[in-house]
Amino acid sequence: MKTSDFYYDLPKELIAQDPLKDRSSSRLLHLSLKDGSIEHRHFTDILDYMKPGDCLVINDTKVIPARLYGHKEETGALIEILLLKRRENDVWECLVKPGKKARPGARILFGDGRLKGEIIDVIDEGNRLIHFEYDGIFEEILDALGEMPLPPYITHKLEDKNRYQTVYAKHEGSAAAPTAGLHFTPELLKQVEERGIRIAHVTLHVGLGTFRPVKVDDVEQHHMHSEFYVVEEEQARLINETKKNGGRVISVGTTSCRTLESASSDDGILKAGSGWTDIFIYPGYRFKIVDALITNFHLPESTLLMLVSALAGKDRIMKAYEAAVQERYRFFSFGDAMFIE
Repeated sequence: MKTSDFYYDLPKELIAQDPLKDRSSSRLLHLSLKDGSIEHRHFTDILDYMKPGDCLVINDTKVIPARLYGHKEETGALIEILLLKRRENDVWECLVKPGKKARPGARILFGDGRLKGEIIDVIDEGNRLIHFEYDGIFEEILDALGEMPLPPYITHKLEDKNRYQTVYAKHEGSAAAPTAGLHFTPELLKQVEERGIRIAHVTLHVGLGTFRPVKVDDVEQHHMHSEFYVVEEEQARLINETKKNGGRVISVGTTSCRTLESASSDDGILKAGSGWTDIFIYPGYRFKIVDALITNFHLPESTLLMLVSALAGKDRIMKAYEAAVQERYRFFSFGDAMFIE
C-alpha cells in the first residue's frame, strides 16, 4: 500500500478558512457501508440516520492556546513555540521555530517576562523540551499570552477562539481541535438524547502527530506520535451496554475512534483506563468497537484519510471525496462533515 494511493486533487478555494456562523448549518455527505451509496444532506439531518439505542461517542478534550511568541533573552531574536504535550509539571514538549538556534540552555521570554522558558533537551524530530517558570497559574498565563494553534492551511485570523472548541470541550490538553465535533450545538445534542440515543464521553488530547504528513512511500512504515487518552469507568459501561443490547457505537471524529479502538480488547469490550496510544488505523484494520463515524474531510495522503478508508474501503472513500469536490463541499477543520454508516 503506497501513500500516493491516498492522493486526491483539491482546489484551494474549497479549503474552509472560516467557521460558519451557525455550527450545525454545515453540509453532510452520507456514505453507506452497505452499498457505497452517497447522499447529500445538511448536518442536522444526522438525526435521521441514528436510532434509539445507539450511542454517540464524543471527545471532550479542550484545545489550549498553545502557540506562544517570545524572544531569546540573550539576543532578542523572535521565537515561536507550539506546546505539544506536557511531559511533567512545568516541562512541555514543544515545536520551536526557528529551530536551528534553539539549543539547550537558551532562555526565552514571553509577555515581557511574565512567562520564561529554558530549553533543556532536543528530542525526536527536532522537538524541544522546555521548562517554564512563572508566578501564578500556568493556564491563566497561557490564556492571556497564547493563541489558538490553527492548522497551517487556515490563513484567516480567528475572530472568536471558542469556534475552535467543541461546545462540550472540558479537559484541557489538546494542540488541535477534534473538528468533527465542531458541528454540534447544545440544541442538536439535546435532540440526539430526546430520540433515545445515548451520549458517551472519552478524552484524547490531540497532538500534531495526527496531522503530520506521511513521509514514507510504504504506508506500513509510518509511525504515529503518541497521544494521551482517558476512558472513565461509567463511560466504558455505557458503551459496552450499547454493544451488548445491539445498538451501534457512533464515533464523533477520528480521535474518538482511535481512543475506542485503542482501549478495546480483541473481543470488542471497551476497558476503562488511561494511557498513551500510537495506534495507526489503515486499510486492512479490523474495527473492534466502532460501527459508524462522523468525520470531516481530510488532507490528501494523510493518516486520517487512511483511517476512514479502513472503515469504508479506499475506493468508496475516493469516490465520495470526488463527489464532495464536484459538489463544492468545504474541506478540513472548518469544513463540512461526512457520516459513514
